[in-house]
Amino acid sequence: MSAVLYEQIDENIALVRLNRPEAYNAINGEVTEQMAEIVSKTEADPKIRAVILTGNGEKAFCAGADLKLISAGKGELLQSDQYGFAGFVYAKRNKPWIAAVNGFALAGGMELCLACDLILASAGSKFGLPEVTRGLIAGAGGLFRLPKALPSRIATELILTGRQLTAEEALSFGMINKLTSKEELIEEAIILAKMIAKNSPNSIKESLSFMRNAEGKTEDELIPVSDELFRAIQLTDDAKEGTLAFVEKRAPVWK
Repeated sequence: MSAVLYEQIDENIALVRLNRPEAYNAINGEVTEQMAEIVSKTEADPKIRAVILTGNGEKAFCAGADLKLISAGKGELLQSDQYGFAGFVYAKRNKPWIAAVNGFALAGGMELCLACDLILASAGSKFGLPEVTRGLIAGAGGLFRLPKALPSRIATELILTGRQLTAEEALSFGMINKLTSKEELIEEAIILAKMIAKNSPNSIKESLSFMRNAEGKTEDELIPVSDELFRAIQLTDDAKEGTLAFVEKRAPVWK
């Protein structure tokens, strides 16, 4: 059985499932290799407009790195030269990914979530970076992404103590977009993906790129860049189709 399962919900939405439930979907070399292939595949497919990432089984989204590999000195198998840990966390993506968290998202599992653009979680799910309890650090983006996703002192507490954050707490801090039941998690993720997929692929791509590059910059620096981007966007086929569709009172047809 494949360590990662890939399916298309429809023409525009892909569903990716980590498939090592017996190991709490821990990341090993096979997962890393297959995730990197899926990232490349979805980025290259112009029809895919949103991707949902979840874990198989009832207990865990992902428990992080397979520590057996690290203790055996084989941690390099968890890294992709192009995309980083799990073949994902440092990927330069144009397509939005939605993490659908069902259970524990710990260590590298939480870092997978933080690398996604949106996060949904089922009630009872928990997040955490317990690396310090194992003599490690959250080295796949957690140390710099969690303080952006949570209030600074809360992020610091989680990183230094290894304490787990409940899905309810994560929602209250704005780290996740929505809390659902386990039964409705994937359905809600698909609804969100469809809301994204109906919009201009080019506008989604450029909006994501702008937001990612805006970090650490002032408004004075960003205003001229935003103005230049807006002028360029108006000349695109998507802008012409979107505005014409509005005038003609019909749904746009994106190329």
